[in-house]
Amino acid sequence: MYTRTMLGLVTVVTASALAVGGCSSSEGSPSPGSTSSSAAASTASSVSSASSSSVSAAAGCVSAEAAKLTLRRKLAQMLMVGVKDTADAKAVVAKEHIGGIFVGSWTDKSILTSGAAKVLSSGTVPVMVSVDQEGGRVSRLKAIGIDSPSARELAATKSPAQVRQLALGIGKRLRALGVTVDFAPVLDVSDQGADTVIGDRSFSADPVTVAKYGRAFAAGLRDAGILPVFKHFPGHGHGSGDSHTGTVRTPPLSELVTNDLVPFRTLLPMPGVAAMVGHLIVPGLTGPETPASISPKAIGMLRTGRGYNGPAFHGVIFSDDLSGMAAITEKFPIEQAAPMALAAGSDIALWLTTDKVSAVLDALVRAVAAKKLSMTHVDAAVARILRAKKLKRC
Repeated sequence: MYTRTMLGLVTVVTASALAVGGCSSSEGSPSPGSTSSSAAASTASSVSSASSSSVSAAAGCVSAEAAKLTLRRKLAQMLMVGVKDTADAKAVVAKEHIGGIFVGSWTDKSILTSGAAKVLSSGTVPVMVSVDQEGGRVSRLKAIGIDSPSARELAATKSPAQVRQLALGIGKRLRALGVTVDFAPVLDVSDQGADTVIGDRSFSADPVTVAKYGRAFAAGLRDAGILPVFKHFPGHGHGSGDSHTGTVRTPPLSELVTNDLVPFRTLLPMPGVAAMVGHLIVPGLTGPETPASISPKAIGMLRTGRGYNGPAFHGVIFSDDLSGMAAITEKFPIEQAAPMALAAGSDIALWLTTDKVSAVLDALVRAVAAKKLSMTHVDAAVARILRAKKLKRC
């Protein structure tokens, strides 16, 4: 995710989402209906009652906490939304018990500097607090003193050991502010010009170098207690354009396997990491009009490793932003896009505002009731999310 010029964009994104209608179906689309919130709540109660199991375990561990959750609250754990300020964050957590918030360039940073982010929780389950803090052009916390060179500059001027120490320092400062997730490092392989969509956000045009420096940056964040998120699977570096502004097509999967996918294949076995799936149409993988972020085949390849000789991945999978990027919003409003991303296999659907959270949850409840989103996946996703939040195994 790379949300450029985000100040004031929340209003634009919200207006455009409201204006989208009559969206076409796509691979794995749940096509949510138009049931009311009260009907959805009734469905949530009945489905969660049927799906809950009796768990005898110590309080505070993964299965014990998951057993306490209604269906709607399980689904809420699978949402991460951008917030405007502390009041916005507290309101959405109190109302819908969402699993995570995103602090963007437009967010009032006092949510971090005041300590408010450190105490956000839904009952006994902490709320993930995420940022885009890559360094270089994508330094969302520069205004409060957290910054570093771009990935490309780091690879050109520092050793992997130095990058790990730099990332450790950044991670410690993030953690002190209450941040728990950083959407970094970028594993895209690119020789694009510095100011293009990936450009200097990429460590190198050489996949081995990207893997080496990506490992170092991720390890430094992880050492500080931050969840690093590798992005943008299966590789944006050789894409045809910018998914913020329109459709992006990559080279065929057969080419990605020997280049763009090498850093992912190398680094996904690292413990304590997550991954983000991009809005990328991949010939030979996703179908001609289906971005990877809503493609069961693409997310299935990430999860199992089959199709690119990769490892099975057991960490949390995030969608890229589903409300501020034209590669998705030109086709689907958030009430459709979020269920599609989760039904395709992502664990967490990410978008930029809080105003549609209840509508998305209503749509997700309907998708479960219609068996378009499986409870098997929901339960597995919630377990992964709770483990990423440092809850212990029972």
